[in-house]
Amino acid sequence: MFTDEAHDVLRNDPVMAELVETYDPYTETEWDEFERLCVSIINQQLSTASANAIRERVYGVLGDEITPDRVLSTADQPLLDAGLSGTKVEYLRNAARAFDENDLTRSGLADHSNDEVVDTLTEIKGIGEWTAEMYLLFVLERPDVLPLGDLAIRNGIQQLYGDGEKMTRAEMRTVADPWRPYRSVGTRYIWAAYEDAD
Repeated sequence: MFTDEAHDVLRNDPVMAELVETYDPYTETEWDEFERLCVSIINQQLSTASANAIRERVYGVLGDEITPDRVLSTADQPLLDAGLSGTKVEYLRNAARAFDENDLTRSGLADHSNDEVVDTLTEIKGIGEWTAEMYLLFVLERPDVLPLGDLAIRNGIQQLYGDGEKMTRAEMRTVADPWRPYRSVGTRYIWAAYEDAD
């Protein structure tokens, strides 16, 4: 990945320099594209602990086979019993159909700009801007994504750069400007620090 060069850029920000020395935010499981999109759908509007518990149960229902075919062929009730809402079951099925009909893989979206990826993914009912940005970050590994729709990122920036005081999104973008063109990497460090503080 692009971490060495990114770290050089991030270390120009004194707060970020300390985070780079303290955390290793690159410990997430390697997911395939569809599976990571499903994880983002499951995680929508849930705490990390709740999302992880539901994800484990959903994986149990799917037999750890997180594929479009498996999602489409599994009955609703076991997924509901695993803790998914009816809406999220529908969203997972919408994502599965979209993967069956389009090439939403890394290679299929390689020539798309970040905005084009967001536009493509948000055409799927249940995929909003936040979920699309998680896909940019964790699947496509785009280097310069700042997902201010994420509550943990906003709270983390406020804690680290605003002494816990409320900041506008414009102020947060200003904070993150020195991280360009590696705001995705800076984002991972903000998450790591925020989760460590919980």
